[in-house]
Amino acid sequence: MEITKPIYGGAFLARVEGKAIFVPLTLPGEQARIRVTQSKSGYSTAEAVEIVAASPARVQPRCPHFGACGGCNYQHTGYETELALKQEILRETLERGGVAAPHEIETLAAEPWGYRNRIRMAFDAEGRPGYRGRKSHGVIPISQCPIAAPLLVSAAQAAGEMLERVPPNLRPAELALFCDAAESALMATFFAADTAGVRLDPLASALKERIPALTNAALAADGRPGRPARTLARWGADSITYAAAGFDYRVDQGAFFQVNRWLVDALVERVTAGASGRLAWDLFAGVGLFARRLTAGFEQVVAVESAPPALEALDENLKGTTGSGVRAATLDFLRSGTGPERPDFIVVDPPRTGLGADVTALLGALAAPELVYVSCDPATLARDLRALIASSYQIESVTLADLFPQTFHMETIVRLRR
Repeated sequence: MEITKPIYGGAFLARVEGKAIFVPLTLPGEQARIRVTQSKSGYSTAEAVEIVAASPARVQPRCPHFGACGGCNYQHTGYETELALKQEILRETLERGGVAAPHEIETLAAEPWGYRNRIRMAFDAEGRPGYRGRKSHGVIPISQCPIAAPLLVSAAQAAGEMLERVPPNLRPAELALFCDAAESALMATFFAADTAGVRLDPLASALKERIPALTNAALAADGRPGRPARTLARWGADSITYAAAGFDYRVDQGAFFQVNRWLVDALVERVTAGASGRLAWDLFAGVGLFARRLTAGFEQVVAVESAPPALEALDENLKGTTGSGVRAATLDFLRSGTGPERPDFIVVDPPRTGLGADVTALLGALAAPELVYVSCDPATLARDLRALIASSYQIESVTLADLFPQTFHMETIVRLRR
């Protein structure tokens, strides 16, 4: 059967008697023999058993784990093709959501390898580090990861070698690693389902001997989606310093920071370019990545954040500037009235769930002259844009920021004006 087009989520579309079939690891224009793995009323999922006629855009994946590992989706094609596929997906998702995309969607991209400053790995029964599999939740042990900063892979391998000698009941289940762009500082978080026998100090000290860049570590329980991690112990410093966009940012354990070390500077520049005035708001501010840059162009910057791991760092990163942090959820902040002065400029960078109806309604009523929406999910972006456009905003530009090369994830920057 013929593969026709890309689908958000990493698969590609084929049809059998009109029914949609989602097939990963294929490319548009290819002929493939497939095996249906799951059938639902509206669509089916399948695996390609054989590529009968390959696309000229197909290439040899760089990573030997590609296909089995669930981390990457597009290593079987070149980067220019991947960007074109993502452009197509973004445009179609916006238009399906009732938003007319501009004629030109700009692209922000950089080196597509070695870009990740953060990874999270699980350990298998032997203590080997790996990622979750593409077709199961099982651990796929890995010997390399071409999209991650080399320091992260080295640290994961060193941790795995240490844990091979530790009894299974005393091992953590997963390990999250985060480094600065220069790979000069590293923080680690060990996650354990049963923390009774796991001791952080020996683990961290042993890893420090192998990886001198390690500056701090934590032991946490849970940490699954919807279940915030509970930090049980700490070792070393409280944070690392991350040089980006002309500033040194403090980033604490568990705080959000953009994952692509090659594109952080360009992302900040694109979001804040030309912005100046009396008052700016940075909603969902994290540690203040955008707020810190905005302080150069505004008399006052208000950065709103509710996640505890980011709050102290946000205050530190804005110290001595025109910016100040507000400890509140964005919806609560907007509902509170927020003071008598309307901002000239607003940045919103929400989680994957987007802004939602209440926040978009309040932003629409507030009517700030300019709003920049940084999104990590095109479907919720389209939903929110439709509401903002209904409140008299117009799209000035759309930029696909490819912060996650080789994967289906994408960041989008939308600049709106009244």
